[in-house]
Amino acid sequence: MSAPAAPSLLPLLAVLVSLAAVPLILLSSRSPRLRETWTLAAAAAKFGLVLALLPGALRGRIAVFDLFEIVPGVRLELRADPLGVLFALVASGLWILTSLYSIGYTRGLNEHKQTRYFAFFAVCLSATVGIAFAANLVTFILFYEILTIATYPLVIHKETPEAVSAGRKYLAFTLSAGVLLIAAAAWSFLLVGDLDFKPGGIFSGAALAGKTAVPLFLLFLGGVGVKSAVMPLHSWLPTAMVAPTPVSALLHAVAVVKAGVFGLVRVVAFVFGPDLLRRFHLDTVLIVFAVTTILVGSLLALRQDNLKRRLAYSTVSHLSYIILGTALLSGPALIGALLHLAFHATMKITLFFCAGAIYVRLHRENVSELNGIGKAMPWTMAAFTLGSLGLCGVPPLNGFLSKWFLGSAAVGTGRPLLAGVLILSGLLNAAYLLPIVQRSFFRRGSGLEGRREASPWMVVPLVLTAVLTLVLGLFPGTFHRLAGRVAAGIFGG
Repeated sequence: MSAPAAPSLLPLLAVLVSLAAVPLILLSSRSPRLRETWTLAAAAAKFGLVLALLPGALRGRIAVFDLFEIVPGVRLELRADPLGVLFALVASGLWILTSLYSIGYTRGLNEHKQTRYFAFFAVCLSATVGIAFAANLVTFILFYEILTIATYPLVIHKETPEAVSAGRKYLAFTLSAGVLLIAAAAWSFLLVGDLDFKPGGIFSGAALAGKTAVPLFLLFLGGVGVKSAVMPLHSWLPTAMVAPTPVSALLHAVAVVKAGVFGLVRVVAFVFGPDLLRRFHLDTVLIVFAVTTILVGSLLALRQDNLKRRLAYSTVSHLSYIILGTALLSGPALIGALLHLAFHATMKITLFFCAGAIYVRLHRENVSELNGIGKAMPWTMAAFTLGSLGLCGVPPLNGFLSKWFLGSAAVGTGRPLLAGVLILSGLLNAAYLLPIVQRSFFRRGSGLEGRREASPWMVVPLVLTAVLTLVLGLFPGTFHRLAGRVAAGIFGG
């Protein structure tokens, strides 16, 4: 039985509010404070609109805004279901803190073309919330591709040869993935004449043969797998770390890559459905990709001296926790996956924020250069420690909770070896993150005399995201209830 839906302007307003800020940001290029005010106002308004959708989502009600019919049977439509509200809540909430952080970052480095930077950031957040609230594959693809294009100027922001090369690689991967996704959607429409996301799948009840279902699923996997950084489709992500740190933090730890795994959840649970995946063992295909990416990503992180690249490979690994939980095709596993989608965002954005603060204040980018910085930047490195322990799965931080759900679900579905994979991954997380903490607090550094914390514009957001990592570990209720709503719609209960 489908959840009750009601027409509402809120999903549309949540998408458009940051887009409406773009011309105001552009017109304020000569007044940095006014430009920053528009950015913060749009971020706060977007979060407020998403929060207004939260009570209905927790009750299982869906807010709908139907724009228009593109072609017969295909509409441009927004639906704020519990899954979309969960994703939008994370993205819009963290945009406020990232906007504050960006002000300190761009001022601290006297960045060029700051107006362009803030304008495209706003477009990206509109696209992200559009992805969250897309009611069907066509609407999803539209916003998915807008996000791809709008991110490009942020990736190449520094305009160095390295940045331009990273931008080309980013577009080559993500635009190719978009073509695969369009092809998969067109094929699906030819098969069933329907592209609306439905709990249990639009193919539920359809008599698809294996020769159709398998290649179609692989098309979809290619389409969402690039932004999900599934190996071997991951290499664009570490390369894109040449972007400014706030871009790495939000777009490559929250918006772009999370749009990929969010899309994978939509494909598995709302397009194909659990029954079809089990019938053709496509869940096993996903599990193999996920386990490989989790372990190899962690091993590659161990080899990186550049701090942002180490964090990037960590992201590659952790995104596949979400894929693994989705592939287990059970309610508890999906809850764990969705919790990790939300909780990983607070942990990883904290670590990226810390990396940016270190760079702005000390101009150090490599792990080998971080000896003793904990004494010069105690708040920054305390936040880094909390984020690191969360990613390792140490209680009572939120990373422990999502990993507990995933590991318990792996055992509950008769796959205890997958719980072992998560434990091994946690140990690898500790191996590539905790030595950074040890260096910063327990080794003697040089060149740190008179050094201090970065601007409060940067330190306050990174402390707040670190505190969120603890608070959500102790009080996960809202996200747990949203994830439970999604799982109940797919698996019953």
